[in-house]
Amino acid sequence: MATLKPRIENGVFISDADAASDFESLLARMRNGITVVIQHEDRPIAVVQPVEPLRRTIFECIAVAKAHEEESGTAPILDAGFASDVERILRDHEPWQPPEWG
Repeated sequence: MATLKPRIENGVFISDADAASDFESLLARMRNGITVVIQHEDRPIAVVQPVEPLRRTIFECIAVAKAHEEESGTAPILDAGFASDVERILRDHEPWQPPEWG
C-alpha cells in the first residue's frame, strides 16, 4: 500500500527523530514561514505550521529576489500585471492612522 504525501507548498519533510532531536531548528523554520511535515518511516504523522503566514516588507522581498538570482543565476520573472499592481498600491496608499484612545 502506497503512502500519500500531503501537498505542501512552502514546506519540508523531516523524520520524527530529527524533529525530536532538533526542535529548535523546527521552530526556526516555522518562524521563517515554513510548514514542517513530520514523518515516521516515510509516513506523515503531523503537520506543524506557523500560526500566521510570513509577511515581508517590499525591501525584504527585493533582498530575497536578489539572493535567489545570485544563488541560482536566474532572475525572478514577474507576471504582466505586477508593475501596474505596485503602481496602484503606491498611488492609493494612505499612511495608517492609529485610533485615538480616549
